[in-house]
Amino acid sequence: MFYKLLFSYDMKNAHVISIGNELLIGDTINTNASKIGNYLTESGFEVSRGFTIPDNPHIIRKQVLRSLKIADLTIVTGGLGPTHDDVTKKVVAEIFESELVEHAPVMEHIESIFKKRGFSLSASNREQAMIPQACEVLFNKMGTAPGMWFHRNGNYLALLPGVPYEMEYLMEFEVMPKIKTVFPEQDVWVTEYFKTAGIPESTLSDRVGSLEEFVANGVGIAYLPNPSGVTIRISANGNTPEAAGGKLKILRSQLNERAGDYIYGKGKNLKLAEVIGTILKEKNLSIAVAESCTGGFVANEITNIPGSSAYMKGGIIAYSNEIKIKTLSVDADDINREGAVSKTVAIQMADGVSKAFNADIGISTTGIAGPGGATPEKPVGLVWMGFSIQGYNFALKAIFTNNRLINKERTAMVVLECIRRQLLGIQGTPYELKPHYP
Repeated sequence: MFYKLLFSYDMKNAHVISIGNELLIGDTINTNASKIGNYLTESGFEVSRGFTIPDNPHIIRKQVLRSLKIADLTIVTGGLGPTHDDVTKKVVAEIFESELVEHAPVMEHIESIFKKRGFSLSASNREQAMIPQACEVLFNKMGTAPGMWFHRNGNYLALLPGVPYEMEYLMEFEVMPKIKTVFPEQDVWVTEYFKTAGIPESTLSDRVGSLEEFVANGVGIAYLPNPSGVTIRISANGNTPEAAGGKLKILRSQLNERAGDYIYGKGKNLKLAEVIGTILKEKNLSIAVAESCTGGFVANEITNIPGSSAYMKGGIIAYSNEIKIKTLSVDADDINREGAVSKTVAIQMADGVSKAFNADIGISTTGIAGPGGATPEKPVGLVWMGFSIQGYNFALKAIFTNNRLINKERTAMVVLECIRRQLLGIQGTPYELKPHYP
């Protein structure tokens, strides 16, 4: 992954501390650290350190004290729950030599939650309303564990619960406003995300070429690959959002010029299926899916988009040959002669599902997701994707990976990207795959 970002020496320094044995042993994926880092970076901080530590009072105390000395802002997440291993609050209260006292609004909030759910309030839950006097409460409307905000010698510390949606709520509605108040002179960062599909990272990088002359004075670019595609992130800092955004003007223009056909939209959380849905609605077209190897993954992507009922007719998970034959009108002789994983079957599945649902577009997937089921002629990762677009039928053949889940996700993204290109009249196919016709 190519990455270049120039930080200003005037940037404030931030640490992120994640607490929990479950994070260290792999029971829980630490998504909080990345999300907090994103919030802080966009607020103009240099996140110089990130730590994941166990529910050990001695280690928590040592790390919090160290971060309070060298970081302008420290965000701690985890260890604020009602169980015996949630010790963060008590350790930090000792650091600030602060007594724990009951916070009436928090107690009322906790009581209302338990009353609404019909549960009795335990002593451990009441304990969550005990707050160090030295802190300012960050009221958690999403749960029972409040956040806490501390200040000492020009350094700030926030304690947040480890439940991801509670942490995100407090970061957005409690911590971010405080950061803007406490660090008013802090430069802001503007970040833009360009979502691409149907092209490998290395090929995309070659196509975009060198952008060194546009990456300076706090402007950065990064390629972020995943099975769904490559996201290009560009960032810049400035005194105001307008000033920061202005620095990205030339870089933005260069990206659109060099990789335009592969960019399906902008936005960190933009989904390819969302873009396709918009196009389908604009063109007043409908779609239906027939899936074998992806097992409903394509339909899931499409129907994850609100309002998809306007264009999504339905789908069939035709996992067995019997369903392919009886429900999608696939020729049994073709299956016997060429196999279910073949161009002919993929096209017939797509055509069959479009007719079954009276849809303008029919798409299909049939392949060997793995790890078993392969032959010398048909290896793991082989996938045929069929398309029937208003009577125009063809198929794409791809060989992906040995990983079953990645194969399902990548197949879905190739199918969706191919539909996008067909609907917009863009030349070429995803990954430059060769189209096969009946």
